[in-house]
Amino acid sequence: MFLSDHHDETRNTATAAHVPLGAQQAQLTLPSQEASVPASRHFAEDLLSRWGIGEDERDSAALIVDELASNAVQHGHALMTLLLVLDAGELLITLTDSGAVVPHEHGHADLAPDEHGRGTGIVDFLALWTEVHDNEEGREVRVGMRITTDAAS
Repeated sequence: MFLSDHHDETRNTATAAHVPLGAQQAQLTLPSQEASVPASRHFAEDLLSRWGIGEDERDSAALIVDELASNAVQHGHALMTLLLVLDAGELLITLTDSGAVVPHEHGHADLAPDEHGRGTGIVDFLALWTEVHDNEEGREVRVGMRITTDAAS
């Protein structure tokens, strides 16, 4: 597991290339496994609390992280990297899956038919904007949220 939490100009990963200078940022890389979904969510909740983000915005961000991580586990590659960036009143949530292609079972026997696919709708509703970038190495999903708390200014 790779974990970083810093407030500087470091740019040593492809994902971090999107980070504005001086922004608060943290990154977590985990295997794309079910246990990584709650770990990613708790990481985001704890970090955003330390950054002083209000409970409502923190809960919305944690739900977005949960949905993105769940999709990466269901459909992604061997690793997933979560990057959180707080800068000038906006929270950027980026989840990238990478590494070896992992075979996935596409059955959703435990979900009612109307439950499958609702996560992207939830993310779109909570987000200010979303972007998805696919390449042979994996998928990067970027989500922006407006943060109105004093900590973001």
